[in-house]
Amino acid sequence: MSEEKKPIRVMLADDHPIVMTGFAMSLEAADMQVVGQAKTPSEAVALYAAQQPDVVILDMRFGTELTGLDAAQSILKNDPGAKIIFLSQFDQDSLIKETYRLGAHAFVTKDCDPSDLVTAVRHAHDGKLYFLPQIASRLASLAVRGDVTPQSQLDERGLEIFKLMAEGMTNAEIAEKLDLSTKTISNVSQSIKEKLGVHRQANITLLAVKHGLIEP
Repeated sequence: MSEEKKPIRVMLADDHPIVMTGFAMSLEAADMQVVGQAKTPSEAVALYAAQQPDVVILDMRFGTELTGLDAAQSILKNDPGAKIIFLSQFDQDSLIKETYRLGAHAFVTKDCDPSDLVTAVRHAHDGKLYFLPQIASRLASLAVRGDVTPQSQLDERGLEIFKLMAEGMTNAEIAEKLDLSTKTISNVSQSIKEKLGVHRQANITLLAVKHGLIEP
């Protein structure tokens, strides 16, 4: 008699209890074992280290400064073989591309069919990538268009300033927040506008939302 196949051990990380409960029920109905649920990125990193799940499902956004990407980077640093699925209600192109660049096995939206999540977990467990049809087509389109995003055009400080500009802060306010001179911020913001080809405040904000840098 062959040994019974062990269930896939899955960890969830999301700051919406209803979402986690729903997904946990779907996974357990598919004979998977949910071994932990984290509500913050730092809790996710600690819980992963403690439980060592086969697959971890990470929300992209939490109500904190840290994100699912931050948690994934910490998890992968300690366990390069971690099997990660990103979960999001946002499906901006840059976020999708960044998750796969980081080493994720799948990106699924929160409104996906439960069967898609189960399939994504099984693929990740087997070391395979899983693409929802709409995600696959967006990635293919990105490959054709090239990677022209704020993330690809700006360095870390430039990206930080761009996000503050997108939130509507003035040069003086940004200078005070970052403890830099107003002249420095003015020069950097002008350079950012030229690099990204946006000059009006509304377009700056829209660009940041499109690429997942600020909340819509």
